[in-house]
Amino acid sequence: MTRVKRGVISRQKHKKLHNLTKGYRGTQGKLVRVAKQAELHARAYAYHGRKIKKRDFRALWIARIGEAAKKEGISYSKLVAKLKKVNVELDRKILSELVVNDPNTFKKIVESIRNIQ
Repeated sequence: MTRVKRGVISRQKHKKLHNLTKGYRGTQGKLVRVAKQAELHARAYAYHGRKIKKRDFRALWIARIGEAAKKEGISYSKLVAKLKKVNVELDRKILSELVVNDPNTFKKIVESIRNIQ
């Protein structure tokens, strides 16, 4: 069998890996074996982080809406239940934005649903 020299291919792979791990601390950005492990972990953490980000933002929106609703004299759970009952299609993200950027509109929404059983 003929001899196969892989210098060009392996150098390309190593170069690609070093570009991905550029800026990593210590040997994680320099040595090939360590850099490959670091890159695999980084991708796994990034994937997991995207899922956690959604969870964190939802918790933030709920906290904002809950505090604003408490100031208006209604609990968060009752507010959401009444909004669902009258088929208001505002999600938590939009309600949170209203609390932060336009509190008067949020107050009007709460006032409009206050008397619903």
